[in-house]
Amino acid sequence: MGIKVNLAVILAQQNVKSKELAEYIGITEANLSLLKQGKVKGIRFDTLEAICRYLQCQPGDVLVFEEDG
Repeated sequence: MGIKVNLAVILAQQNVKSKELAEYIGITEANLSLLKQGKVKGIRFDTLEAICRYLQCQPGDVLVFEEDG
């Protein structure tokens, strides 16, 4: 599977709305939705940093490597 994005789980755990996070990090809700679904090819470090700052988490909480099979 490769890299899995756990952003939706973290948002639910912390009861944070996507709209709030998108406004804070300066991206559209549509782009945040694509990120949450893992449908992006990459993420800028400053975006990841802003996500971690807002959610008070580590990059490894947001992005997880999963072996295939």
